[in-house]
Amino acid sequence: MYQAAVRPPGTGTGAAIVEFTNMSGTKCALQGYPTVAGAANGSPDKNRPLTVTRSGPSSRVVLAPAAKAWVKLTFVQVQGEADGYCVSGATPVSYPTLVVGLPGSGATQLALEDGTLAECDDKVTVTAVTASKPS
Repeated sequence: MYQAAVRPPGTGTGAAIVEFTNMSGTKCALQGYPTVAGAANGSPDKNRPLTVTRSGPSSRVVLAPAAKAWVKLTFVQVQGEADGYCVSGATPVSYPTLVVGLPGSGATQLALEDGTLAECDDKVTVTAVTASKPS
């Protein structure tokens, strides 16, 4: 998982790309939208589910061995400097990892390549799995 190039203005991460790779020796198919939970203290047993808003259409993506698929996660952005603030008045939350799940594929705990995720309001907008790398 890494920061998206296109993200909303603010001081938090704003948007992240989750990359999936078919590690099997046979084709596999993915379809749908991810579930997302913040892993408090980096622990998956202390998940805090985020409210997911789906964006765009969903279609079946068939992956050959070693092929990749992606989803984009866009968060309600933290504003300001230092610890920042939420426009809604909520307290910003920072997660060292997320637990991301796909229908029929289970869930995986992921960390950003470059930092932690900061967000407001426990909300995330997600794209469906796609064979095209988002920005």
